[in-house]
Amino acid sequence: MRKTYHISLSSPDEVLFRSEADLVRGFNSLALATLETDSRLLADGFPSTHFHGLLQTDAPEEVLYRARYSYARSFNPKYKRRGRLAEKYGFILEVEGYHHTLAALNYVNRQGLHHGISSTPFGYRYCSANAYFSRQLGKRSPISLLPDDQRYKYIPRGVHIPVSFRMDASGMLLREDILDVAQVEAIYVTPRNFLYQMNRIGDETSLRDQQAEKSSSPLITLDLLEKGMPDFDLTQLLKNENGKHDPNRISDLELCQLIDERCLPKYFRGATIYETTVSQRSFLFDLISRNLWKTLKKKTTEAQLKRCLCLK
Repeated sequence: MRKTYHISLSSPDEVLFRSEADLVRGFNSLALATLETDSRLLADGFPSTHFHGLLQTDAPEEVLYRARYSYARSFNPKYKRRGRLAEKYGFILEVEGYHHTLAALNYVNRQGLHHGISSTPFGYRYCSANAYFSRQLGKRSPISLLPDDQRYKYIPRGVHIPVSFRMDASGMLLREDILDVAQVEAIYVTPRNFLYQMNRIGDETSLRDQQAEKSSSPLITLDLLEKGMPDFDLTQLLKNENGKHDPNRISDLELCQLIDERCLPKYFRGATIYETTVSQRSFLFDLISRNLWKTLKKKTTEAQLKRCLCLK
């Protein structure tokens, strides 16, 4: 019998997803891992340094292994990188009980909000928040689908997926086909409650509801699910959860794009960040630190710049 698990995988000293194409591959890798293990994916969230998933499975370790291995086979050749990608085992937590599951769903779906990428959970494409109650909330719009003969570009070689699983024009498998949307909507019950939960800050009521359950799971909190992730700062995460999004803060994806598409071609003949030396990366660190605000009116931090430059 499948149990419900929260899983996550992080990359402590580097960015796991340097571009939107990487995020597409990342989601496809997790989606294929759930299909290959006969699991059911309920929710997902993909910030730049890690990913979260809530799923029902008999083999959470196998899902994490397959997702990491599949994604590394794309990431390492693309960036001329060697070695294991991300942490070896990841984080696995069994989630038992209605209120525990609801809290986990809320936290996973609000990844864009928690990490200051967007001012609402719905403003970030690379999480599952927009997959539920899409008709009732007016979120359905025409989708440009990828022709069947182009699908092979976005999945590992030798992997076959049913034709019924569609891909959008970016090559990402549609969440509507992968996620168990019906089950999640049944947990939220109504579109109105779903909107309430997406705007609900983790509070004492949520903790009391969990405490009242006869569950062996620990209390599901932002601290529990995010602690240990790169650049973890609970105070900042809680500020972000209140919707205090700073539009002047550069995202990891924007910063990696600046490094990979402008700095590296200009100064190091198009080498990938993994083909540069520590001294070359330090040069880029000083260069960007001095000029980012002057040129783009964007702010960064030392920790963010170091992880995007793979500087420990």
